[in-house]
Amino acid sequence: MSKTVSVIDDEASVREAVAMLLETHGMTVNAYESAVAFLAAPFAAGCIVSDVRMPEISGLDLLRTLQSSDDSRPLILMTGHGDVELAVQAIKLGAFDFVEKPFSNDRLVGSVEQALVASESSLKVRLELEDLKAKLASLSERQRDTMQLLIRGLSNKEIGQQLGISPRTVEIHRTWVMTKMSARSIADLVRMGMALGIE
Repeated sequence: MSKTVSVIDDEASVREAVAMLLETHGMTVNAYESAVAFLAAPFAAGCIVSDVRMPEISGLDLLRTLQSSDDSRPLILMTGHGDVELAVQAIKLGAFDFVEKPFSNDRLVGSVEQALVASESSLKVRLELEDLKAKLASLSERQRDTMQLLIRGLSNKEIGQQLGISPRTVEIHRTWVMTKMSARSIADLVRMGMALGIE
């Protein structure tokens, strides 16, 4: 499992304490003094722990930036006790969690561990979708038409009528679709269609 945690805090003492805590739990940590520095750094799969109040780009602004760039890494926000309203707003915006300062070590470590598990599964989903898109792109136009009609539950005969080809030709296209998409069954193909947004 990828265990890179990006820690962002403009206070060096907090940044170092959080980094040390997570490293003692076997996690790889990249620490940044600002969201600007974090965004300029190479992408590291895992999760992000960020302070809410920071100069230039706040934790909430960082969350919005990640969402607009389709970055699905879970973001945990560290907040002062006066920032609960901000924290609730962050959760509504899609933050993974918020941890109030001063926090217990177990609370933060537990939240980060959950975020890493979530990150792993969302990365897996993303890779599977990219793989499906590549498989779909390998189909010819006629094979794609056949797949669409198969997903709608049409028989070979009905597909042939729709596309103006013989049932035998439909059978050939169908075989190619199943092979290229690595689908074991029509149910499999339907699930793939749903993931790809094919009606």
